[in-house]
Amino acid sequence: MQFARQLRDPIVRGEITCTIRVWQRPRVKEGGRYKLGTGYVCVERILEIGWDDITPDLAKRSGFSSVPDLLKTA
Repeated sequence: MQFARQLRDPIVRGEITCTIRVWQRPRVKEGGRYKLGTGYVCVERILEIGWDDITPDLAKRSGFSSVPDLLKTA
């Protein structure tokens, strides 16, 4: 699983606990464990959401300053 460089350290520190992916189908599995630096990311659950579900709060929780900022990366 790949993350933008600026998100990696906050994820490792536990500051970011959710991520938004724009995929046709999931590329990870619930319960999966994926290497990130010296640690791992564990996928607890996968939720399918719509564009309207991507709120400013969700963008901030995902490590971005705004929805447009998140969508540029996603």
